[in-house]
Amino acid sequence: MKSQRFAIGLTVLNLLILASTLFRANSAAVPDIAPVLRGRALELVDDHGRVRAELRVFPADPTLKMPDGTTGYPESVLLRLIDSKGGPNLKLTTTEDGAGLVIGNGSGYTQILSRGTNLPILKLVAKDGREQVLKLP
Repeated sequence: MKSQRFAIGLTVLNLLILASTLFRANSAAVPDIAPVLRGRALELVDDHGRVRAELRVFPADPTLKMPDGTTGYPESVLLRLIDSKGGPNLKLTTTEDGAGLVIGNGSGYTQILSRGTNLPILKLVAKDGREQVLKLP
């Protein structure tokens, strides 16, 4: 009789433990997801540890010399997609006064730029330095 009561008690205890385990498993099926990912930069790396994509905020640089002869560059946000050799094949940037897109590879690049009060431009540049610029009249 005592052994029968012990077996029933042990069975009830096992059922309670099983129910508790199942309840925890169901509640853990939906993990908490942070609503926002915040940081100063985001880098994706490949299996060899090389950065292959980068999203970064760059501070303004008032002393930077630009190719067109002007000085200074406003704060910008830059997305770069980088090939396995470390060359950026795509750059997308936005600043306070406009945006730009550069798509390129070893044979040259294409640049679309719309900044400031200037009209947008499309520039095609070959590896040997030849370039063609399309501007609206």
